Amino acid sequence: MKTIEILYEDEEILLVNKCEGLSVQGGNGVTHSLDEDLSAQLGYKVFLVHRLDKETSGILIVAKSSASAAKWTNLISSSSVTKSYTAICLGKPYVNGNYHSSGTLKSVIEAHGRKQEAFTDFEVVKTVSVKNDSGDDVTLSLLSITLGTGRMHQIRIQMAGVNCPVAADDKHGNFKLNKVIRKLGIKKLQLASTKLTLPIKNELRTFEIPLPKHMQDCVETYF
Repeated sequence: MKTIEILYEDEEILLVNKCEGLSVQGGNGVTHSLDEDLSAQLGYKVFLVHRLDKETSGILIVAKSSASAAKWTNLISSSSVTKSYTAICLGKPYVNGNYHSSGTLKSVIEAHGRKQEAFTDFEVVKTVSVKNDSGDDVTLSLLSITLGTGRMHQIRIQMAGVNCPVAADDKHGNFKLNKVIRKLGIKKLQLASTKLTLPIKNELRTFEIPLPKHMQDCVETYF
């Protein structure tokens, strides 16, 4: 079991850095999960406040009690908490047929049988064109993304909806282009929760982490 990095701790919560490939919650067929591994690491049970996809890495809030989990679940769904991500996507975002370097994506996402509005702010930091060994051209865009809502797979679904899917996303993205970028060494999902601003002890505090290695390698090689 790999040690989970703790970024911050107080009497109510912990902020941890979840690695890619680790499920947040245990279940059938899940050998390791963050909630179980972190509980074993700390010697007491922790409670999930929110979730990240298995292949998404980055900052995650967990609580030390069910009461704290309830409190922070409400906070994180409000405007009190800002969750920001870094993504490497295929292509460039085209909203209503036009290229946009920044903006807000608005759509309805269905999860668990419910349809909910979803809002995502995005900004294109840099776009590059690269060629693999087979001569295939592919456009990569580095984006800064801030969630307005927290729906399941929201970023992945909405970015795919504007023809700018997250690289190496075989569930919601472009499977054909993902095969092309594997030849460039891009094999893992290029999405990470890299910045979190939240109210702690009556003041807003911001926590920021570096990109995970697989994304940093991509940035250093192609951007």
